[in-house]
Amino acid sequence: MGKTFKVTTSTNVFVNGELLPINSWLDDNKFSRHIQELIGEKEEIAEEIVKHGIYDVVIIGGGPAGLTAGIYCARARLKTILLAEAGLGGQVAMTDKIENYPGFIGNSGVELIGNMETQAREFGLQIQPFKMVTKVALEGRLKEVYAGNDLYPCYAVILATGLKTVELNLPGETRFKGKGVSYCAICDANFFSGKRVAVVGGGDTAIEEAVYLSKFASQVFIIHRRDELRAAKIVQETAFCNEKITFFWSHIVQDLIGKHSLEGVILQDLKTGNEVKLDVDGLFVAVGSRPYTGFLKNLVSLDGEGFVRVSDRMETSVPGIFAAGDIRVTPLRQVSTAVGDGAIAAISAERFLSEIKVKEGCEISIG
Repeated sequence: MGKTFKVTTSTNVFVNGELLPINSWLDDNKFSRHIQELIGEKEEIAEEIVKHGIYDVVIIGGGPAGLTAGIYCARARLKTILLAEAGLGGQVAMTDKIENYPGFIGNSGVELIGNMETQAREFGLQIQPFKMVTKVALEGRLKEVYAGNDLYPCYAVILATGLKTVELNLPGETRFKGKGVSYCAICDANFFSGKRVAVVGGGDTAIEEAVYLSKFASQVFIIHRRDELRAAKIVQETAFCNEKITFFWSHIVQDLIGKHSLEGVILQDLKTGNEVKLDVDGLFVAVGSRPYTGFLKNLVSLDGEGFVRVSDRMETSVPGIFAAGDIRVTPLRQVSTAVGDGAIAAISAERFLSEIKVKEGCEISIG
């Protein structure tokens, strides 16, 4: 007793040394087909759908918006399940230090999400991590949420899937994923202790990741296509004062170098056109995010960038489907705004359920 253990986790899954994309190992059928290909099995997999009992609310997404919605729904005695594609937390769980969430000073995103999860479970929220939702369909007065082989019928849905990291789309990027290329410093920084790494991007996330990596790496290079950063001034100042951090202004990554793992990158100076080779063992990509709405397949109204359009009650274009957090059209994407969205979406879902119960003469059972 009293001993301290250092634990490192990663969301990377390898089969015979080959990195599996997260959307493969989270989907039971895709994972099984991949294993079949490896062993040369030709027989088709019989896809047997497991249909669960009817829920009042299904929440898709396990970040601050989804967990807050879950707390409010569970407190309202609604039969609710939260489906999270990976672990809980989303991008917040990858934040080393939270400074702008009221009343939560200097703590990590992991701690904040852990507190939210504990609170949600105490109220009775069912949580299913590692359930990747692939489709939401309408079936009469019910909504049907498909996650792998599981089907969750429900009366209301709250979309809170957040944002997905944008990739560089460079040749070799997929090959080096988990072998030098990463999209999460908190997840993988420990693998680069004493090594040289580079971070691509100039926003808050990129600079915060560079500062965090400097605790492990011997040297950190920030590669940014512009000659000034977009990150908040206080974040910039922290990076500028860090002796381990060097900036490559007006540069982009042209190519990745390495045999079995990343050994370096080729950079291009956008002002002169000159190329330079930079020897690094790790490349962390933080060039932006896009909404995770592909699975909706024109179910609800989206804007030109794929964000969900909602009313001030978080109602989408489909009655009984709500959206909260970074997935929706909003001028600000922060933990505090996501929490507010989640609360409003849950209250709106509760009112929607109460209204249809009255309209249908109490035929449905809520809670």
